[in-house]
Amino acid sequence: MPEEKQVKDWEKYEETIEKFIQVIAKNMNLYGMTSSVGRLYGTLYFADEPMTLDDMRDALEMSKTSMSTGVRALSDMKMVEPTFKKGFRKDLYQSEEDWYKSFTSLFGNRWRKHTESNIEEANEAIDELVKIYHKTEDPELRNKINSDIERLRYAKNYYDWLMKFIRVIESGEIFQYIPKNEDNI
Repeated sequence: MPEEKQVKDWEKYEETIEKFIQVIAKNMNLYGMTSSVGRLYGTLYFADEPMTLDDMRDALEMSKTSMSTGVRALSDMKMVEPTFKKGFRKDLYQSEEDWYKSFTSLFGNRWRKHTESNIEEANEAIDELVKIYHKTEDPELRNKINSDIERLRYAKNYYDWLMKFIRVIESGEIFQYIPKNEDNI
């Protein structure tokens, strides 16, 4: 009887961990990732040892190519890192245990890219509107252009503020204002 109870306990444990991995997978869309990449991260996070692509493929029943693509995406986001084991020839990977670090890196990378693009687009739109303004003799169009240039300048001010916010996140300064929760199990 005790052996049967141990089997049930392990089954309940695995079910609980799998349920949480599904939560991670579901939430990966917030980071622009697919749920399969989220499952990969969750599997690595709960692994006791670093895993090879073959280990991941076996655990998730996905292709080695999918595992490689997922690991690369997670690595780019600093959520997974390669690790080495003396005498072991295959590439090993482990999850980044510091979710705060992963978030700040991911947030910074994603938001910086989009914000810089938005600033560039706003500048181009302003330049183009100025050209049209100088070419046109239509007073109504000139008024509309002036109004829209003001809107674009407002947008640029917002994007400049957002870049400051991104720097606060990336630098870790955010933790001076909102400290990390440091409770350990």
